[in-house]
Amino acid sequence: MASSAASAAILSSNPTLFSPKLSSPSLSFSPSVPKSFVGLRKPSISARPHSFSSNRASHSRRSFVVKASSEVPLVGNKAPDFEAEAVFDQEFINVKLSDYIGKKYVILFFYPLDFTFVCPTEITAFSDRHAEFEALNTEILGVSVDSVFSHLAWVQTDRKSGGLGDLKYPLISDVTKSISKSYGVLIPDQGIALRGLFIIDKEGIIQHSTINNLAIGRSVDETKRTLQALQYVQENPDEVCPAGWKPGEKSMKPDPKLSKEYFAAV
Repeated sequence: MASSAASAAILSSNPTLFSPKLSSPSLSFSPSVPKSFVGLRKPSISARPHSFSSNRASHSRRSFVVKASSEVPLVGNKAPDFEAEAVFDQEFINVKLSDYIGKKYVILFFYPLDFTFVCPTEITAFSDRHAEFEALNTEILGVSVDSVFSHLAWVQTDRKSGGLGDLKYPLISDVTKSISKSYGVLIPDQGIALRGLFIIDKEGIIQHSTINNLAIGRSVDETKRTLQALQYVQENPDEVCPAGWKPGEKSMKPDPKLSKEYFAAV
């Protein structure tokens, strides 16, 4: 499989006791899928007993208490670094996020499990359009809690059978769940990640994040559009991008007077 020279220079192979290339297609893996995976992650309800009340709305509010987090938001801060084993070009390699700093933008996305349903549609969609992101000096990294052996088996499964076929970017193994946890997408009681996606700039700062529930797939088009908007405002720091902005469209000056030029034109 062809891969870019830039990707090859960054991704370094790890020695392993097992031969990653399998000559036989007989390797298969079909993990059991949690029943909740096919639907939506349901909110946790406090087990503490509540007093009954005739005011049903008030009782509901007490049952679903949300506490503000004391942690700083990820967006606008440095992306948590990690080093992990991955599958790329049907080989086991080592991927370290900090290796991309100063060189490339990174699309880092999490998905729940290998050999499932929505996941392969997202993974293959990003792979099929990898060249478009490569042209934007951006690498794509996929992450799940599965092992590299599961990743490899899935890559070696034909797409028409629910597999991935060859991919143009690495699939990272987060078996310790530490990466998913550090990015705030881990569902602790299920041991899998929500569909989190992060755009990390060349300085290693998270500039965008989206987190979907398990049953909702993501858009490659919107990811690319957001990346292009990010790159535009970084190259033009005195401008901002309005809703739905795409390259070639009119941007806006973040000034009470100068912004009227944009509003007058739309």
